[in-house]
Amino acid sequence: MRVTRRRLRVGAGLLVTGALVLSGCDSTAPEAAPSPSTSPTPARAFAAGAAGAGDDYFPSYGNGGYDVGRYTVKVRYDPAKDRLTGTATVQATATADLSTFNLDLAGLTVERVTVDGAPATHTRDKNELVVKPAAGLINGNGFVAEITYAGVPKPLKNEVLGDGGFLHTSDGAIALGQPESASTWFPVNDHPSDKASYDLEITVPDGLTAVSNGVPGGKTSKDGWTTWKWSEKSPMASYLSTLVIGKFRVTTGEHKGRPVYSAVTTKLAKGPADTSIAQTVKVADYLESVFGPYPFDAYGGVVVSDSRIGYALETQSRPVYSGGFFRQGENTGVVAHELAHQWFGDSVALAKWEDIWLNEGFATYAEWLWAEHTKESTAKEAFDIRYARVPAAVWKTPPGKPGVKELFSESVYQRGGMTLHALRVAVGDKAFFEIVKTWAADKRNGVATTPEFVALAERISGKQLDALFDAWLYGTKKPAPPKRL
Repeated sequence: MRVTRRRLRVGAGLLVTGALVLSGCDSTAPEAAPSPSTSPTPARAFAAGAAGAGDDYFPSYGNGGYDVGRYTVKVRYDPAKDRLTGTATVQATATADLSTFNLDLAGLTVERVTVDGAPATHTRDKNELVVKPAAGLINGNGFVAEITYAGVPKPLKNEVLGDGGFLHTSDGAIALGQPESASTWFPVNDHPSDKASYDLEITVPDGLTAVSNGVPGGKTSKDGWTTWKWSEKSPMASYLSTLVIGKFRVTTGEHKGRPVYSAVTTKLAKGPADTSIAQTVKVADYLESVFGPYPFDAYGGVVVSDSRIGYALETQSRPVYSGGFFRQGENTGVVAHELAHQWFGDSVALAKWEDIWLNEGFATYAEWLWAEHTKESTAKEAFDIRYARVPAAVWKTPPGKPGVKELFSESVYQRGGMTLHALRVAVGDKAFFEIVKTWAADKRNGVATTPEFVALAERISGKQLDALFDAWLYGTKKPAPPKRL
């Protein structure tokens, strides 16, 4: 998740039946068994897909009844008019017999929807786009939906967690946020449990740069407009997608056969932000030695300067950082945090938001490991300082079940990191780092839960760890100092 500067921290169904044909017979003769060609065809009942992914914390987020494999998003944005037009192609597989299915789309006006090339009926229910194909979608079959839309994009308001999504800026736009943001600029199944690959084309006025996720595909210009292409082949959670438009100092290169693409807003004078982001591959290489192979096909980072964005976010393959992180000088700690998320949060994503400590605890601990690597302090020292000094609220808020209001609380970050250090002390370095690497490898490109992590830790360490995790993740009192089991 993000790091802030302020804290450490069912519709109408269609019933289809087969015709049963009976041949005439003598009333006294035994009844003949029907031949295969005259057997009843099993009834197929189509129903509406769920308008949510089943997340206890955010019941309306995402949708049910299908699994997306790829999004192709083509948008054109005119900053002068603050108007976006787009076409999104959603390639998916039905996981139920569907009469309708939902996509998340906030605010924008839908002009046309087709499913498998045929016009489809569509309606809106707040931020839900309800699509009714011309024919029911059969469980297990693939389908392609194409949505054409336009409008003035707006962020999603959230009084508890902060606004997220599309923001108009003085020189372009920024689409960013957690736990939701993608639905403000394209129709999407907006929950991390449904990861997909992405192809993106962003058309903006000449002179502006449009940065997104993954491998850069070059740019073309015509009639005063430039189209920038990006491709993220590895499965990505929707909130990790980003769109940043503006004027930037761009640096490019290659590292280990992968492209490196970073951009720093020209609103900031050249300096600490540039030198910090320039160390991205150096930090990534160290983390690779701890966590295993870097999981994506590109490296990079984007630095923005906007008073509404006081955080950094682990947007896949190319994190976005607020310029505020670099006001006091070079800051590779925040780079280590966001790059650690490429393994934990991005490659290994959340099955449900309740388990966010799996993202933030790992990223926080990565900061401590990086500080140890650079001889600033040890992970033990970082743990000891926090164990002694964190506010009492940290011990009252269980990071393994923080609740919606505390989803991005200091407990999730700091106590999450302390949980991993307590595990390290309990099982020893050899088992701990084997657990971490195995977790990243086994769950690569997938989603995960806390019980799965606990089970892995117990299997590799050969120790019973319920008491440790109960105290550090779910208790509401300060645990005893960790010790070797």
